[in-house]
Amino acid sequence: MRNVIVTGGSRGLGLAISLALAGEGYQVIAIARSQTPELLAGIESAAKSGKGRLIFRACDLSRTSALGAFVGTLRKEFGPVYGLVNNAGLGTPGVLSMMPDEQVEALVRLNTISPVLITKYVLRSMMVEGTGRIINMASVVATTGYSGLAAYSATKAALLGFTRSLAREVGPLNITVNAIAPGFIDTEMTHTLDAGQRQKIARRSALQRLAGADDVAGAVLYLLGDSARNITGVTLTVDAGNTA
Repeated sequence: MRNVIVTGGSRGLGLAISLALAGEGYQVIAIARSQTPELLAGIESAAKSGKGRLIFRACDLSRTSALGAFVGTLRKEFGPVYGLVNNAGLGTPGVLSMMPDEQVEALVRLNTISPVLITKYVLRSMMVEGTGRIINMASVVATTGYSGLAAYSATKAALLGFTRSLAREVGPLNITVNAIAPGFIDTEMTHTLDAGQRQKIARRSALQRLAGADDVAGAVLYLLGDSARNITGVTLTVDAGNTA
């Protein structure tokens, strides 16, 4: 059973991804600061299904100095890591000129520095095994921009450059690195948008609707699967055609 780490796996998009992977036979290690009732229910459901497994391990990803030891502990407990989904992140909105410095720094730390560092340590396991899949969760606003999300957009744009360069760095080792750029989907991060804003986004999308968390989870499954073995360094957009 292949091990896949999903950061931010206790709720929202991360939980949807974790459940989908467990349903396809992966052993999913969901990382978050604390366990939620929804994740606990998912763990129990996965155990009853007899397919994959869903496991929770607590970690505050903003404490970057502890990430190396934490990944080492996971490696000892579960064995080689096949996949890493860097999903955890903050979606703090705000006009940049009015945002407190500490909010900007928190965004950069959790959305950019943490995934780069945890990837660094997980890569070491993948390099030994000679295979692996890394998926970075970006956003369409990394390339389109969105008013009130300047700092957030900057962190996600950084992940795109990280994805492309790392794909070249580890490609010879049979490790793929890709990004997924969701549009505005129905998760906690979009609840700051009112009904009118959500309807406006849906109307200007090619498919006249918003993509869902399950759509993004399906993209993760594809990139982890054997059919995507020759896909690396790309960004897969899942936004119902909003940026078409």
